[in-house]
Amino acid sequence: MPQLAKQTAITDSPFYPGNKSAYKQWREAKLRFLKPAMSDVLVRITDPYRLSAEENAAIAVCCENYNMAVYQLGDTSVRDKSLVHALGKQFAMEKLDANLRSDEDSISSLEVREQNGNQYIPYTNKALSWHTDGYYNPLDKQIFGIIMHCVSPAAAGGVNSLLNPENIYIALRDENPAYIEALMHPQAMTIPANIDSGEVIRQAQTGPVFMIKPNGRLHMRFSARKRNIRWRDTPDTQNAVAMINDFLADESNVLQVKLEAGQGIICNNVLHNRSGFTDGSIQKRLMYRARYYDAVESFKL
Repeated sequence: MPQLAKQTAITDSPFYPGNKSAYKQWREAKLRFLKPAMSDVLVRITDPYRLSAEENAAIAVCCENYNMAVYQLGDTSVRDKSLVHALGKQFAMEKLDANLRSDEDSISSLEVREQNGNQYIPYTNKALSWHTDGYYNPLDKQIFGIIMHCVSPAAAGGVNSLLNPENIYIALRDENPAYIEALMHPQAMTIPANIDSGEVIRQAQTGPVFMIKPNGRLHMRFSARKRNIRWRDTPDTQNAVAMINDFLADESNVLQVKLEAGQGIICNNVLHNRSGFTDGSIQKRLMYRARYYDAVESFKL
């Protein structure tokens, strides 16, 4: 897209702080989609390798309205990781993020395992705090889409909470538009370098919390971690982050999902966390996680 077209898409976006009329119109339309019930985002799938037109449309419309969908396979015995690749391709999600400790096909098998060097919480049974995936990635490698497929749930725990970043945006902008400008600042949030045994695995990454993508849609990079996050030292930034954390702590704002075998989440990298869990002697938690540089392609009539 030419630079002028990109700039026009951004300034026309309802998320552009200076575009008050577009924001008002978008906000009015969005208010009825603020907090989904499970029934609003659940889609039953017969064959993940070949979705029907109705199944494809239902998932994409959920992602259009809520930025997330939860699917349920009819055959819960399907365990092959190829189903994740197949689902992604049916929503134009193909550019995978090959992250640390992902498998050779760039999809991560999330389970409790022994780790050498730095310990990464997704591969433990500990709770994961609120975040969007890839918040530590360079700005040109942001994660726009995620598929998380449950092969086997934990014996107890392992509940995910989900929240559409657009809900946070509305709350902040309605409270104080200066909060949005603070979180769009290019130095709003810094993630220090990842260093393992003296080797720099990843350089420090600095960037905004809220970004407007070239198509005018909103993207959020965020972590609620108390350590290893450096926030820009301004009152508006600090107050905005405090408000986000308060919003996330209120369970009435979020959707809680404990995925069962054969269920999964397709989303545009919504805010999420995970409670701690306990594996049984036989039943052990295993999730396939695919992270994409592509968002879910909206259904087009």
